[in-house]
Amino acid sequence: MPAPSQPAPSKPSVPFAKDKRKRTLAVCAAPVLALLAVAAFVPLPFTIAQPGSTVDVLGSDKDKPVITISGAPVRKTSGQLRMTTIEATGPGTDISLGDVFSGWFRTDRAVMPHDSVYPAGKTDEEVERHNVAEMRKSQDSAAQAALRFLHRSPKEVKVDLRLADVGGPSAGLLFTLGVIDKLDGDGRGGDLTGGRKIAGTGTIDPDGTVGAVGGVALKTQAAGRDGATVFLVPKAECADARSELPEGMRLIPVTELKDAVSSLKALAAGQRVPSCPA
Repeated sequence: MPAPSQPAPSKPSVPFAKDKRKRTLAVCAAPVLALLAVAAFVPLPFTIAQPGSTVDVLGSDKDKPVITISGAPVRKTSGQLRMTTIEATGPGTDISLGDVFSGWFRTDRAVMPHDSVYPAGKTDEEVERHNVAEMRKSQDSAAQAALRFLHRSPKEVKVDLRLADVGGPSAGLLFTLGVIDKLDGDGRGGDLTGGRKIAGTGTIDPDGTVGAVGGVALKTQAAGRDGATVFLVPKAECADARSELPEGMRLIPVTELKDAVSSLKALAAGQRVPSCPA
């Protein structure tokens, strides 16, 4: 007799397999979600920066003139030269994962490694003292560069520069141009600015060399917010400045003080002016 047929071995149902996979994924995902939840509240080594204030160096700050000159006649100016700043979270500020994600997706914020902005291990007070010292050094260099450019003796012409609540060296170029405009203008009795609102950034050496500063994409936004239509930028930072450039703002690259002066004179005269490459 033929052997009785045997039933085929049963297989796990598909729904059961799917349920098991779901449970496996859920078990694996739980620690990841827990880590993300914790990371969202754990301080991270980043700093968040945003557009800061701008100040017309030809005018006043906190009811006191930014530039005071003695020993030489000072001309009346009508335009503006606005130095620009960025505001960054302080050394002791806790930055969470949520803050970092938010900063990455906003054009008016920049997420930067903490140590690229603040020296490691420095307190708020130490950072403040360092920034104040850098500002004083920048002011001294600006006065020297301006007087050297105009062939004036520092023994005869005294320049005092004052700017409250701002630190660092990035206002050097604008300080220098402000002194030149007050003493000489465009060399023919007119404003170096041509009556415009000019903004910019850049360090300055006593010999007139202009240096890069960082944060220019945020500074152009600050300048546009405050009405500037022209922005002087260290040539090496043209690409960064173009990345978030306000509509209608003109970028003028500079590497030396003489570049900035000649470009502003040409702009005031309606002549061709260098621009950052596209």
